[in-house]
Amino acid sequence: MRKEMQLTRHPPLWQRAVWLVGLLFLFLVAIKLLESGIKVFGEGAAGNLFEGIQNPFAALAAGILATVLVQSSSVSTATIVALVGSGAIGVEAAVPMVMGANIGTTITNTLVSLGSIRRSADFQRAFSAATVHDFFNLMAVAIFLPLQIATGFFSNAARHIAAALPVGTGPGGFQSPIKSAVKDVAGWFKHGVQDWLGLEGGFAGVALLILGLGLIFFSLTTITRTMRAIIADKAERALNAALRRSGWIAIAIGVVITISVQSSSITTSLLVPLCASGVLTLENAFPVMLGANIGTTITAFLASMATDINGLQIAIVHGLFNLVGVGLVYPIRAVRRIPIRIASSFSTVAVRNKFWVVFYVLTVFILIPLCGILIFG
Repeated sequence: MRKEMQLTRHPPLWQRAVWLVGLLFLFLVAIKLLESGIKVFGEGAAGNLFEGIQNPFAALAAGILATVLVQSSSVSTATIVALVGSGAIGVEAAVPMVMGANIGTTITNTLVSLGSIRRSADFQRAFSAATVHDFFNLMAVAIFLPLQIATGFFSNAARHIAAALPVGTGPGGFQSPIKSAVKDVAGWFKHGVQDWLGLEGGFAGVALLILGLGLIFFSLTTITRTMRAIIADKAERALNAALRRSGWIAIAIGVVITISVQSSSITTSLLVPLCASGVLTLENAFPVMLGANIGTTITAFLASMATDINGLQIAIVHGLFNLVGVGLVYPIRAVRRIPIRIASSFSTVAVRNKFWVVFYVLTVFILIPLCGILIFG
């Protein structure tokens, strides 16, 4: 009798695994809805932000803000490639823009981490996992933007590489079935908000934001609980030991996953619940995020195939920036520990006072970029 009650309380492992896969899919749909809601407010504004900007600091700010508005570094970098290819902006001016796109895309992770905000221990792990990506990109820009301004390192290197490669072969590339499925389901929700509820414009955007955040809260809470039930302590230790053994393998995993799903936001956002539940440590999730940084550059290369050599140059800049950043920062233990320590310390502060979360998001992703454009633009 007791055994029968235990089986009733705890479904078989395969059922919990199927439930987890369904929750993960719902989680991705929620992220897409969140992105769609934000995109409604920034629709048509991203491309306008890039045009006419020459100052590198204003260009960096435009890259951040435009990516926040469209909620996709892939979209913003593809837009930059098209503008460079058409001659609307020069390669030199576009280099800081793609650096800014790297920073802007990480806002998704931070918003996703809010799904654990009611549980302090989970939120601390989730928020540190979300912001470690931010701090790495901020550190990379702080190192390489002055180098680019002083020497033209990335634009010159890209010019030499592009000269040896074929261009203008036409658009193409792999279409991720996961991304397509998520887009279709999110589109169904969006259709319901706009057609069934009759909401348009900003009202539809607000509804999608609320719906996306609500689904993120539900899915993230349930995913965290389900992961703890499925993955035993031995499995957790084995996973962390495997990733710890070779950070370069973890980076490769991040590259492959991101190319497969064609979104660094999906890859990095999936790591947030893994860290929140304690399944994955911050130190072992970090190199996977770095791999996602590299993998996301494939979109710019695909976009450049329909442009001239200038478009290819800026796509190469995007790839070089991420490759050089990972290649120089990650191998040196003391250096790669910097963003991890900052993220860990900041998450401790954020747990004590949630005001710092709001202040961080508004300041880094909105206020500073706006001021940068107004002052230097």
